[in-house]
Amino acid sequence: MTSAQSTDARFDLLSAWAAATLGTPAFAIAPASTDASFRRYFRITPRAPWRGHATLIAMDAPPPMEDCRPYVHVARLLAAAGVHAPEVLAADPERGFLLLSDLGTRTYLAGLDADSAPRLYSDAIDALIRWQTATHAGALPSYDEALLARELALFPDWYVGRHLDRKLSPDQAQTLAQAFRQVLDNNLAQPQVFVHRDYHSRNLMVSDPNPGVLDFQDAVTGPITYDLVSLLRDAYIAWDEEQQIDWAVRYWERARKAGLPVGSDFGAFWRDFEWMGVQRQLKVLGIFARLHHRDGKPAYLDDMPRVMAYLRSACERYRALGPLLALIDGLEGRTPTVVHTF
Repeated sequence: MTSAQSTDARFDLLSAWAAATLGTPAFAIAPASTDASFRRYFRITPRAPWRGHATLIAMDAPPPMEDCRPYVHVARLLAAAGVHAPEVLAADPERGFLLLSDLGTRTYLAGLDADSAPRLYSDAIDALIRWQTATHAGALPSYDEALLARELALFPDWYVGRHLDRKLSPDQAQTLAQAFRQVLDNNLAQPQVFVHRDYHSRNLMVSDPNPGVLDFQDAVTGPITYDLVSLLRDAYIAWDEEQQIDWAVRYWERARKAGLPVGSDFGAFWRDFEWMGVQRQLKVLGIFARLHHRDGKPAYLDDMPRVMAYLRSACERYRALGPLLALIDGLEGRTPTVVHTF
């Protein structure tokens, strides 16, 4: 067995488990991808194919920081919905090890360009609709007010308090609380469906069938626009708003045809999309700040301006979000922005 990975106790345990599972130590193992969590992924290449698989993925999800059982559960839900996700070939949830089928090495982020984008996004929208139409009660935790609010709290705690090193005044804290309340009211009023929760270009693989879907262990039942926001207002790649609207319309038309609970007014759907985006963008700014300051992962700082641009663009369009935008302007020392009219 060979490895470019420096030796550590978890890696040694994973390697021994993989050898026992495969029935042979004759394989190469190397890092497969990075993750924002404590999970690690390794690509295993057996000397001879194992059960028809030339390569496999081993997940290390160290307890108690991670629990791989939700991954197994959601993988089954995705497969039942006709969505291409890794097959769980072997599992040791007590030790936090999974052996998975390999969906390849080419992410959407690597594969997207002006020529490929129409096909890749069309496939991603079709897969999203299959996932949402498979929704049934009790299968996944609820994306309820408590969870949505905990995510929003990452913004003042990590982006404002740690990243900007600012302390909110009582008036600023009240402004932020009022904005959060308005955002939550919108989010909670939306129809509820299965939500992947990180449906974007780093978690979608160019594969056959396309796309392959990864990183779904935090799936919930929640607002119908959430995954579409993740896809079209991606933290890692941006498209102009005209293109976002075009893809959103295509989703909306297909969702209506599939019987999903979207209304007949695309304008109302787009407003829900943007307000859901505000929740996600505030959360992501907090998460990226935490990844940098707590976890020593500064690369995420490069993506913050893209996320902030989405947030500011939405806030500029809705009078009710004007105070939130003014607060952000003040915290970042910007000239106050003119808010438009919806």
